[in-house]
Amino acid sequence: MADWIPAKVIKNRHWNSELFSLTLTANIEPFKAGQFTKLALECDGKMVQRAYSFVNPPTSDQIEIYATRVADGLLSPRLHVLEEGDEVFITARANGFFTLDEVPEGEVLWLLSTGTALGPYLSILREELAWKRFRKIVLVHAVRFAADLSYQAEINELKAKYPEQLIVQPFVSREPAPLALTGRIPQAIADGMLERHVGIPLHPETCQLMLCGNPAMVKDTKAVLEARGFIKNLRRKPGQITVEHYW
Repeated sequence: MADWIPAKVIKNRHWNSELFSLTLTANIEPFKAGQFTKLALECDGKMVQRAYSFVNPPTSDQIEIYATRVADGLLSPRLHVLEEGDEVFITARANGFFTLDEVPEGEVLWLLSTGTALGPYLSILREELAWKRFRKIVLVHAVRFAADLSYQAEINELKAKYPEQLIVQPFVSREPAPLALTGRIPQAIADGMLERHVGIPLHPETCQLMLCGNPAMVKDTKAVLEARGFIKNLRRKPGQITVEHYW
């Protein structure tokens, strides 16, 4: 049974008609960057709940959640309309193993995401550990439309702070967009386009990859990487591919 506690809404930022970010305050337990929590609201006497990754780093005194409004969803449409001062339930204790302490050593860290799965990477990148461990970090974010490329100000801050380490590569699949690649992440890896574009080769000897987002992206990217000699990272058998399915 979840250990629910109340959280107060500080801000509800709408990026477009579907994407939004809730900023909350609540007395939660310490967590690790990359972990997730659960939000819930009571509906007809039942707690309707969903898991959401933290966008904020563990050092922040505010909680931030990045979400998509699903038109026929039970919870997200209600979260979408919350206003400052409203309350939502949150689990006091975080969960998940999509954290840097589960990732083996390497020279280059590739962070591959779709949609709102960008969130846990922002949490990870706003801590010092990643920058101390890896010589280069490549952040890849794939969306349908350019308007879905949220958190650009925060990403630009990271680029300014770590100009020699961070490479950011967006993908936009349904329209042309400046600086963005078209198509899907797995195809861009399979044909070498992603490596050519960012200027860093993908080798099992030097690279660690974290995959988070759409299950189809995760599955297909993992298959492409395995065909090139990468293996899934397991505690009992360390590899190069660390995976989080986002729904």
